[in-house]
Order: sequence, then structure tokens, then C-alpha cells
Amino acid sequence: MIGEVFAGRYDIDEVVGAGGMSTVYKAHDRLLERAVALKVLHPQYEQDAEHAHRFQYEARAVAQLSHPNIVTVIDRGEADGRHFIVFEYVEGENLKQLAGRLGPLPVRDAVGLALQVAAGLAFAHDHGIVHRDVKPQNVLVTAGGDAKVTDFGIARSLHGDLGVTLTGTVLGTTSYLSPEQASGKPATATADVYSLGVVLFELLTGDVPFPGDNFVTVAVRLLNEPPPSVRARRPDVPVRLAAAVDRALAKDPASRFESMAAFAAELRGCLDEPGRAVDAPTLIARPTRPRSTRRLPALLVLLGAAAALAAVGFFLVGGPKGTPHAGATAGGPVSLRGITAYDPPPGDGHEQDAEAPLATDGNPATYWETEIYDTPAFGGLKSGVGLVLDAGKAVALGTLSVTSDTPGYTAIVRAGDAPGGPFSDDSSSQTVGAQTTLALDGHTARYYVLWITSLGTYHSVHVNEVKGH
Repeated sequence: MIGEVFAGRYDIDEVVGAGGMSTVYKAHDRLLERAVALKVLHPQYEQDAEHAHRFQYEARAVAQLSHPNIVTVIDRGEADGRHFIVFEYVEGENLKQLAGRLGPLPVRDAVGLALQVAAGLAFAHDHGIVHRDVKPQNVLVTAGGDAKVTDFGIARSLHGDLGVTLTGTVLGTTSYLSPEQASGKPATATADVYSLGVVLFELLTGDVPFPGDNFVTVAVRLLNEPPPSVRARRPDVPVRLAAAVDRALAKDPASRFESMAAFAAELRGCLDEPGRAVDAPTLIARPTRPRSTRRLPALLVLLGAAAALAAVGFFLVGGPKGTPHAGATAGGPVSLRGITAYDPPPGDGHEQDAEAPLATDGNPATYWETEIYDTPAFGGLKSGVGLVLDAGKAVALGTLSVTSDTPGYTAIVRAGDAPGGPFSDDSSSQTVGAQTTLALDGHTARYYVLWITSLGTYHSVHVNEVKGH
């Protein structure tokens, strides 16, 4: 159908997706003068009453749902003996592709995406529609980080008046099925809660709870094994969030969140600022606002505030009152200044250099950030990247304290007499947590490098604040 004009209105440009029942094309709508997604039922199903009914039901169901996190239906009908639905065209990728490209997401990004999906599904549930096939492939993500639920092809009315399948029929994608769906029982709104729990588990850990090569293998595990712990696979996931995922994955629907709205409320409570709008995921679209306005988990802000109070206490008790501390020997605070990144060959010599001062500005809500890499090991291209810190004069630091909202990466401290090196190791390798103090060997130097050798579970990491003693 590529190059054809469908229904006298849609110029078909390319295939953007295909499934068991239909093919989705990118097309140009001559009437509205815009790109659209055209979903056309496969010819072999046109005479199949159940498949045709299901396809028509999807159009009717989604047409009721006008929500920013649900793909909008523009048109539906039949042309040339083919049933079709026209949706808004979402420029971007689906959540499965995004997760495959980036791997496990930062916690805030994963929760932010799940919250958007939950908002769309809660709206559908409020209008009497349960999706029944919630999976990453059915969530489209724009370049700006907006998530939109699509493909209500096997959706069912919660009231039972528009459903087209019977009890005992298993529909859905194996890895994301709820236990009741796997055993052929009716799916209610809590089935979508379970499936979204699986999606969030995958966004956080990089895999589904019960992987398998076929339906039987997955179903046996799903029905008989307890779901694995998120924290067992990723220890930096907060306890409250892990508990929310565990509850969503309960085998008994009565033990899950009673509604998608309740699940969303708990996820919102897992964020640092309950009830406020969720930022666009940072690894999908680069932030356009100033770094200094980036919101961080409340714990890190409190830690930064505590550090600031400690510094104030030092100045009041033991330092020059009301004046900055210009420098010190080991054992006292040393004023460090982030001056540039360190990215020696085979690197290109640049690594967000302009952001280096944000790591020492006294504000834990700002940070220096590495570039984004395809794998946590810098794409296999080099051994690491670093942040260069200037002590203002030669000192012998005893410790270097690091605050980060992307914990789990590995770093070592190096010291030298010039900002461009050479540098020698001044500490052992250590995993950086939310707040970590690295013990140094006491080399005397003016310049220090926080040398990051592995990004942990992330594809870029942050250094929010660095302090020397």
C-alpha cells in the first residue's frame, strides 16, 4: 500500500508497525494537512466476525478517551473493503525501544513514565475501559518525554456490554499478562495494574519478572513462583518504590492496588515532591531549562542543607567569621572549584565542560553530568571520564565527599599539578552512593580529578556536589 491514496484522503508513506491483526502506516492526511497513523485490518480478518468486531470496538472505545496520555482517534471507517482507524501520529519511539536503547532507567525517569501511563489508564478505567494488553510496545514516547498509551485492540468494557471475548480465552502479551489472564479468567482494572507493575519492573531492572521463550514456560512461572524483588536486582531502588512494585505484582488481584488511580497516587508519593507534576524523563530529551532549577530528591536536598549548616558552623566557630574559607591543609575544609572535565584520548577532550562549576557551587540541586553512552562502560570507547577540581593552591586532601542523585557509579580520585594532567591515583576505587566520602592517600597537589570508571546502571551520571577536607 506504500504510495497509495487510501480512502481518497490518506497518502501512505511507510509502515511503522505491524501486528497479528493489522498494519500501521504513517500517512499524510490531505484534509487536515498533517501526518497521521493509519491502522488497517489485515484482509484475511475482514470476514472474521470476531476480529472485525474487535477492531471496530477499539475505534469506538478510544474515541471516548480524550486524554494527553492516550493516543487520539481522528477517524475510523471502511474503505475498499478494509476497516481502518486513524490516530494522531506520535513522533518518537515506543517504550520497549527506548528501554532497549538506554537500559535500566534512572528511578525518577522510570517512575515518571509509569505515572504518565497510569494517568492514561486510570482515565480509561474511569470511562469503563480496561486495556488488557499493557506493555512497553503499546506506549509511545515523544521526543519531549510524553508517554501515550495506544493499541486498545483487545480492550474490554468493565461493564461487560461491549467485550468481544469469553472467559477461558487468553489474550495479551505473555510476559505482561496478569495471573488471572494467564489462567483464562476475566480481566478487570487490576489486571492493568499488574501489567503496569511489570512494565515498571522492566524499566527499573532491564528485564521482566518472569522471562521465558513461550507462553507455557512463562505461565507456569507466573502462576507458581513469587515475583522477584526489584531491590534484589537493583539495590538503589528506594524501599517504598520496591514495595509499590511488589504490591502491583501480587498474584491475588485483591492484594494489589484497588485501582489504577491508587497505584498512581503511591507512585507519586514515591517521588521527592508528592502531588507535583513529573518532569520529562531526562534521558529521553535533554533538559532545556537551566540546570540550577532541576528538582532533586528531598533526601539529597536535606543532605546538602545539612552540609551547608555544617560549613556555617565551622565558619562561626573556627573560621574567619563572614568570609569564605580560601583553603586549608588536610583535616579542615578546602574550597574546591570545578573548572572543567577531563576526557583524555581516546576521548574527544570535552565532557560537559561548562557544567563543571555546578559541582562545587554549594547547591545540591545543580550538577555536572557526563555525556550519555550506549553502555555504562562508556560504549567500550575509553576507560573513564573525570571532573577536574581546583583547590586554589597545593594541599594534601584527606577526603573527598561526593553527593549524587545517580548513585551506583564507580570512581577514583587522582591528583596532579596541572589541570590537564598528568594525574596519579590518590584513592582506591569506590562505588559512589547518594553521599559518599572517599579516603585519599594524602598526595600534595593543587588539582584533583574525580575519575569515573563505570556508570553503574545509568547511561550518564551526575556529580551534584564535591567537598574536600
